[in-house]
Amino acid sequence: MLDWTDRHYRYFARLLSRHTLLYSEMITAAALRHGDASRLLAFDEREKPLALQLGGSDPTLMADAARLGAAQGYDEINLNVGCPSPRVSQGRFGACLMLEPELVAECVAAMQAAVDVPVTVKTRLGVDHQDSYEFLCRFVATVAQTGCGRFIIHARKAWLEGLSPKQNREIPPLRYEWVYALKQAFPQLDIILNGGVQNLEQAESHLRQVDGVMIGRAAYHDPYLLAQADGRIYGDEHPIPERAEIVERLLPYIAEQQAQGTRLHSITRHMLGLFHNQAGGRIWRRHLSTHGVRAGADGRVLKAALTLAASVKNLSQPLPGESGPEYTI
Repeated sequence: MLDWTDRHYRYFARLLSRHTLLYSEMITAAALRHGDASRLLAFDEREKPLALQLGGSDPTLMADAARLGAAQGYDEINLNVGCPSPRVSQGRFGACLMLEPELVAECVAAMQAAVDVPVTVKTRLGVDHQDSYEFLCRFVATVAQTGCGRFIIHARKAWLEGLSPKQNREIPPLRYEWVYALKQAFPQLDIILNGGVQNLEQAESHLRQVDGVMIGRAAYHDPYLLAQADGRIYGDEHPIPERAEIVERLLPYIAEQQAQGTRLHSITRHMLGLFHNQAGGRIWRRHLSTHGVRAGADGRVLKAALTLAASVKNLSQPLPGESGPEYTI
């Protein structure tokens, strides 16, 4: 998710879950060829396990990009064939590539030849009027002939004309049954379901039918849901960290990053949902949003926000200066 799953969010997410596979933002192969590849691919080793998501359609460029990612230490290289953005389509990558399965197969084969780590594909059910289950099966079968063994399927089609990326996440209907059927048709493949999954209860239900579940925006807006993933999904029974513990464990990272010139807001903007649906959540968000952007802001802003959030007693009275129902401390 561009501008969302950057390295600061991923470090934060890793404090919540030890085992969940994290994905980078989509980076184009052309950007790695012509830009600052070291900066674009940079991550903290503590983020791992970590997959690099790439966009592009030139097999040679894709192989070079995959090679750079593997050399940087990513655990998986993922080719995005699901993004419906018009800008992406104009660049001949993303969901429009579903219409060219042979080209996708060429890219995957070139990437596999270049690296030793797994090369995977993230895609949709179909594109525009090419949206039958048979079309999906032909696409997967064509790409799987390269030896690609894992497909992440966003359980919606993509409309390349007429819908925005946001609308493409909401308007085309979810067809989870197609993803389930795909797993039955290709039992030798790892089929990962994506799209509309809001919580671990839903993930556990899908896992009875498929090999894995990808949670995107729900894990961003309510990141603490990841804190239970290790126990419920991976069988790791280590104690679930409290929200305050997560904040305390993040402070040394914040100090490290600020010493390198990173602004506090670049990190705290990913943390606004830590107290999602919790008493104190609004004051937590407000304090970070107001004070985290100021010049010179540092870890003390988080400590103050945490103190305010922890002091909330009920929802009956507004805080001083609030215009509507809030919290009393």
